[in-house]
Amino acid sequence: MNTTEMTAKMASGNGFIAALDQSGGSTPKALKGYGVEEGAWNSEEEMFGLIHEMRARIIRSAAFDGSKVIGAILFERTMDGTVDGKPTPAALIEKGVVPFIKIDKGLEDEANGVQLMKPMPTLDDLLVRSKALGVYGTKERSVINSANREGIAAVVAQQFAVGLKVLGHGLMPIIEPEVNIKSETRAECDAILLDEILKALDALPEGTQVMLKLSLPIVPGTFEPLVSHPKVLRVVALSGGYKRPEACAELAKNNGIIASFSRALLEDLRAPMTDAEFDAALGSAIDEIYTGSTTKNLVAA
Repeated sequence: MNTTEMTAKMASGNGFIAALDQSGGSTPKALKGYGVEEGAWNSEEEMFGLIHEMRARIIRSAAFDGSKVIGAILFERTMDGTVDGKPTPAALIEKGVVPFIKIDKGLEDEANGVQLMKPMPTLDDLLVRSKALGVYGTKERSVINSANREGIAAVVAQQFAVGLKVLGHGLMPIIEPEVNIKSETRAECDAILLDEILKALDALPEGTQVMLKLSLPIVPGTFEPLVSHPKVLRVVALSGGYKRPEACAELAKNNGIIASFSRALLEDLRAPMTDAEFDAALGSAIDEIYTGSTTKNLVAA
């Protein structure tokens, strides 16, 4: 796939984006969910080796291909690794899956009800390297915990500033201002976020497009103005802590939004599984998320 073909797949492909980008502090938790306890490694290098092998097993699985999984978000070390001797992005492209790279370096402490992204001093180098490896786009995450307009406006401003830098390198940014699904002011957060994103989109140069990764809204259909916006290539949703059945049920209530799930995709996979068991569990998860992404059960207004 060339860049034009990847853009077309992202714009209108049937399927969802797999998030294989757990990093840093979330890696031990991801490995534990996979059935690998913390004592199984002696160094950070060994820990990242184990998580890379889990991701490589997913990518090489017969259940994982571009017919239902249209994209995959990688952690930097995964991007730099290989799957069966091929650079990971090339292995994905060979299967018809569009590769993305997680670029944020984690979150700042909460202020004004939000957590902004930490500084990214090596971002330009990472973008150059990613582009050279055939990566199509990026993903960056902030978190919104409460309905503070000043905080949410700061999140959106930072996200779009980084997104413009990504676009300048010829890559497609996935802008991810996650609303904490445990927030007591979730509906208000969604409404303020929608307003701030629409203003930021209107300020983008004509002909520019970004992607958005959002928490599933508490009121179904809230983000439809973003789905139809000419400066938005695609809107995808994170599972945000929902178990897969609930995440897929909520996803199916939102027209035009596809999944970009991590935990909800991986929750049934275990290291001791045989390849046949692993492929069956992964295939079942992919089918369920694909259905939630493509078959909508819309709530009457």
